[in-house]
Amino acid sequence: MSGSPKYSTVTVAPAYARIEAERRRAREAARRRLEAQRARERAERAAQRAREVAARRERARAEAGRREVEIARRRSAQQQSHAARVHQEQADADVRRLAEVRQLLGRARAEDSGVRVLRERLDLLQSSVERGEDPGRDIEELRGRVVVLAEEAEASGRNADHGAVMAGLEERLAGIGPGARESDPEGHRRCLDLLAELRTTAGSGAQTRFQAMLGTAEHALARHSATVGERVAEERRRAEQAREAQLQAEERASEQEAARQAALEAEQERVTAVLAEATDRLAVVRQSVGEAAAEARELADPELAERIEAALTAVTSPLAAGAPTEALTAVEALEELLVGAEAQLDELQLAYARRMDLAQALQDAMIGEGFAFTGGAEQAGELLLSFERPTGATYQTTITTDGGGTPVLVYQVDGEPDVTLRPDPEVAVCDRTEDLLVRVHEAIVEGDGFVPGELTWLGKPPGPRGKPLTEAEQRPDTEEWSWTG
Repeated sequence: MSGSPKYSTVTVAPAYARIEAERRRAREAARRRLEAQRARERAERAAQRAREVAARRERARAEAGRREVEIARRRSAQQQSHAARVHQEQADADVRRLAEVRQLLGRARAEDSGVRVLRERLDLLQSSVERGEDPGRDIEELRGRVVVLAEEAEASGRNADHGAVMAGLEERLAGIGPGARESDPEGHRRCLDLLAELRTTAGSGAQTRFQAMLGTAEHALARHSATVGERVAEERRRAEQAREAQLQAEERASEQEAARQAALEAEQERVTAVLAEATDRLAVVRQSVGEAAAEARELADPELAERIEAALTAVTSPLAAGAPTEALTAVEALEELLVGAEAQLDELQLAYARRMDLAQALQDAMIGEGFAFTGGAEQAGELLLSFERPTGATYQTTITTDGGGTPVLVYQVDGEPDVTLRPDPEVAVCDRTEDLLVRVHEAIVEGDGFVPGELTWLGKPPGPRGKPLTEAEQRPDTEEWSWTG
């Protein structure tokens, strides 16, 4: 026959409902075990990362300690070098001053007992300098005493050669050093003036004035030499202070650079740690994510598959870009989505198993009524079964679900002669076909798994077996169609 599709909603029998509930509990238990396994793997990976971070930090602390020791060693070496340089310069200055004192002492009368005492004192100071001591004040005190003796010697030697005396004074002025003029310009000029004036008094007839001015020149030369020595020493101290300040500035700059580098390394370590966590957490669920997406497509839920794949891309993209915060946030969202998706897939699997079991029950019942099973297929979440009677009539049966998940049997019959089309187009009778399908449904009920409802179709007449379909019920291809059970 040719006619409109016939529909029957199917409820689940209590025995099958118990079986399905047991399957649901088993799947829930499997999900819990799987999630517990993932949690253990995440914890193991986190512990491994913590050990690696601790090892890196220990190595970093050791390296920082090594750098601090090296910096302290260099600083100590610089300080020791600076101290040694200062000490050597002071010792050289003391040696020059002692040489000058020894030269002054050489002009005193050797037979004078005071000269012998001063010479012994001078030898002691010389030994002190050689031992690395600093007898600065003692040298100046000795200089003063030697100058007095030298003046007395000069005063007693009135007949001494004025030319030799002048040569000695000029030699002393020149021996103060080439930088004496710049270090003590006023003292240098006074010495030159006194020597020039002293030169004019040299010669016979001016012995008294020469001797008087000689002491003044001696004092001026001694003062000039001391002033130059002090100022040279002061310049050296300033230079050393400048070098020390420069070293300190370099150390501060080095410390600042080290702090900046440490901050950069800490930030890089944080980024690396977050990326490592996101990578590990993705590795824990990645296989399950791929399987869930593939299963969703197999169970005819492409929207769920696309959501899973989009969530996976939301993780892999920031990981590839090195964006730690975005990657970690995305992997947390993926983990949460996976839990819900697996629960949803379990329900889809239960629905699929329900359809398959219903298909097997229907196939057994149809064969029991003399039908031959000619093939089956699955399409878009529906099962399509084909049967044929010995008369050649074909029954194309679709097992689908309504909006609430209730199974629905849809029969498309072709080749049955029992349809009488009355003048009223809304009324069509399929008595023999209906009786046959009712027997099939009764056989399904006997299997204690499913309970098909009343068979109905477009134009079914009123009566004890059914009622006319409403306008909405006559549109099974829309979301508003309802099934009469």
